[in-house]
Amino acid sequence: MIEILLPLSLFFIMFNIGLSLTTDDFRRVLRIPRGVSVGMINLLVVSPFLAAIVAVVFNLSPELSIGLVLLGAAPGGTMANMYTHLAKGETALSVTMTALSSVLCVITIPLYLGLADSYFGDGELIGDVNMLGVAARVVAITLIPLLIGMFVRSRSTEWAMARKRGFDRAAIVILVLVVIAAVTVEWDLIVDNFAKIALAALALNILAMSISFGAAKAVKLGDRSATAIALELGIHNATVALTVGNLLGNDAFMVPAGVYSLFMFTNGAIFARYMSKRNSGPITPVGGEPV
Repeated sequence: MIEILLPLSLFFIMFNIGLSLTTDDFRRVLRIPRGVSVGMINLLVVSPFLAAIVAVVFNLSPELSIGLVLLGAAPGGTMANMYTHLAKGETALSVTMTALSSVLCVITIPLYLGLADSYFGDGELIGDVNMLGVAARVVAITLIPLLIGMFVRSRSTEWAMARKRGFDRAAIVILVLVVIAAVTVEWDLIVDNFAKIALAALALNILAMSISFGAAKAVKLGDRSATAIALELGIHNATVALTVGNLLGNDAFMVPAGVYSLFMFTNGAIFARYMSKRNSGPITPVGGEPV
């Protein structure tokens, strides 16, 4: 059952992301170049390598290590957009990073899966899986529904906007149910490895948000942009990682994403609440940051 529900759930979630996007969201790259550059470097490079380092430090099994890297390579999620809004962060930057990472994951996920398999699994755990085939499946379950959503919005904007709030709520409920279902299905495996994988997932989440926030501040971005970047790196689209892990046919690949989800929502909410108070002051441009 979960083999059917995961792709369908992800299709709807990515379609819903597409409903919130226009070509202007991608043009923001030109208007917020520094924020987008720092955020995307964190998402596309720092995040998967940080996941690999955490896997090594916590001595995870090869399968769980690959699963953690898969989670690290997953794009940012719409929950990061919502948390950024609640934290009074730079929501436009958050939406732009989610859009870009959702498109680019068709390249980055197969790339980092291959690297993780070579390092942790000696090229044998997913070595018999054609990476071109993985890329094609990632396109089918992420990029295509996202583009359909964007097309629907461009042709029926009023319809899309009228239903967006309801779809957002449905997407959140679906995401929670998907995580619960994945955790339930893999319960024995999670229990057997809970101490290691829980600590590794918690460490990855805290390190990801801390490092990305620090990197944003290091290049003199303001607190609002740093908030968006930190939440984008801390809150991944776990459904992508769960679905790809399931498609690869190894249940252990799904475990890190399921456990990580338990922490990212809680830690993200705590961080958003704290930053909401910090970001409540007057908006002043910092280093050319848009206001």
